[in-house]
Amino acid sequence: MTTATGAYKNGDILLGVMGDPIAQSKSPIMHGAALRAMGIAGAYVPLHVAPEKLEEAIQAIRTLGFRGVNVTIPHKVAVMAHLDHLDETAVAIGAVNTIVNNNGVLTGYNTDGIGYVRSLKTEVISELNGAKIMVIGAGGAARGIVSALLQEHPSSIIIANRTAATASDLAKAYSSQGELTGISMGEVAGMMDDVDVLINTTSVGMFPQMDETPLDSALLHEGMVVSDLIYNPLRTRLLLEALECGCRIHGGLGMFVYQGAYALEYWTGQPAPTDIMRKTILDCLGGEQEMESEV
Repeated sequence: MTTATGAYKNGDILLGVMGDPIAQSKSPIMHGAALRAMGIAGAYVPLHVAPEKLEEAIQAIRTLGFRGVNVTIPHKVAVMAHLDHLDETAVAIGAVNTIVNNNGVLTGYNTDGIGYVRSLKTEVISELNGAKIMVIGAGGAARGIVSALLQEHPSSIIIANRTAATASDLAKAYSSQGELTGISMGEVAGMMDDVDVLINTTSVGMFPQMDETPLDSALLHEGMVVSDLIYNPLRTRLLLEALECGCRIHGGLGMFVYQGAYALEYWTGQPAPTDIMRKTILDCLGGEQEMESEV
């Protein structure tokens, strides 16, 4: 069972997700269903943690005996300084989305990138070798996505961000692994013509601000793959407008399920019930809206 040291002994388990805000997260619903399907007693709870309280919250993970937590916006980078160990995935990416507590020793992992690429290749584009990719955003989520995408050998990756310097810094961090460029959002229009895959890693368009979009749809072109990490709503304004432009679209549901599944397997050592996890979120958000790849 879960004890005050965070050890898991095939009994009760205490898990959670920390972020600011956190009320919108569907992780507790998804993981709760997964634990029941796996026959594991326990709970997965939302943890609203303001940035200035992050260090205290991490210590509380030890004190309260959490087996582990997911980490979401805006803590994925800042949390690294408060952990005991970092897995090579977290080091390579420079961000953490999953923490495992082994007897009070906290180790950070990143399952965002591998979860995202698995979903993208399964649902909409099986081959990324040679593709020109544009990533919108340069935060913790973008780091995980860029790191995983580079393993697929794209021809180039352009990182666009409101602050060009942040985009350039991220591009430089991975410059030894491929051709990367960092630009401002104001430069996007001049670089979109031959982009094969466009990926939004920001929260623009997320519930409840669903009328927002990170990009003018006039910049999209037919045949382009447009992907959005947001899963609530299942189809963001960006994706709906991309569909009207003749693009193939890919939403964040698959990434959400797979990154959560990898985390659950770290915590329990058991295979995660991905089908049940996906169905749970679809039932919650409205299954009739499920985003299938549009070809």
